[in-house]
Amino acid sequence: MPRIDEIADGVYRICVVYEDLGLQFNHFLVKDDEPLLFHTGLNAMFGEVLEGVSKIIDPSTLKWVGFSHFESDECGSLNKWLELAPRAEPLCTHLAAALSVNDFAIRPARGMNDGETLTTGSRTYRFCSTAHLPHGWDAGVLFEETDGTLFCSDLFTHFGEVEPLTGSDIVGRAKDSLLNMQNSPFAYYIPYTPQMKGIFEKLAALDAKTLAVMHGSSFTGDCGKALVELSSVIEETLG
Repeated sequence: MPRIDEIADGVYRICVVYEDLGLQFNHFLVKDDEPLLFHTGLNAMFGEVLEGVSKIIDPSTLKWVGFSHFESDECGSLNKWLELAPRAEPLCTHLAAALSVNDFAIRPARGMNDGETLTTGSRTYRFCSTAHLPHGWDAGVLFEETDGTLFCSDLFTHFGEVEPLTGSDIVGRAKDSLLNMQNSPFAYYIPYTPQMKGIFEKLAALDAKTLAVMHGSSFTGDCGKALVELSSVIEETLG
């Protein structure tokens, strides 16, 4: 059974735990005139994520199904959502749409360029292209400008049965997980690139109020500081 928590006004975290990995998979539903789901979840998790969405809205009313990059936990069950919600459209970077999504999905994606905005009623979203961050040259993150939630995908990944939302140090948790993964098949899940620092600085300048984290606790507090600190951790560990 998924756990559902409202981490910001009208922003719901739907958590499914992958017991074998000790890792939370979080999917974020945002209520508005045009509801948005960020992260579809793995195909195997579709039933649980659907159960969670159904407790908040009628899932057939979904309009946008967004994700950071083309990967199974980001968009593996995309077509199931598109079949369920006849008005729904995939939402991703322009590059992801051109490279993968428009071939994979049963309906064309809304491909977003860096800085492009989308209004869903009372909310406005801005897509930020973040090539190779967290990974994949098609990567991007979504910023909900109205209340300040940054949907940051695999950034800040940490393991364990952790709280839905925290104001404590998630950078330390992310560092511990990054170091542990370097000694596992998941090494270099975030690649260090020359442009990484500049991307983190751009995200920090958004002045987000909440970080919606895909794996682990979401964060509220000084989000800009946390993003800059995570950049330094990755550079020190992998650079």
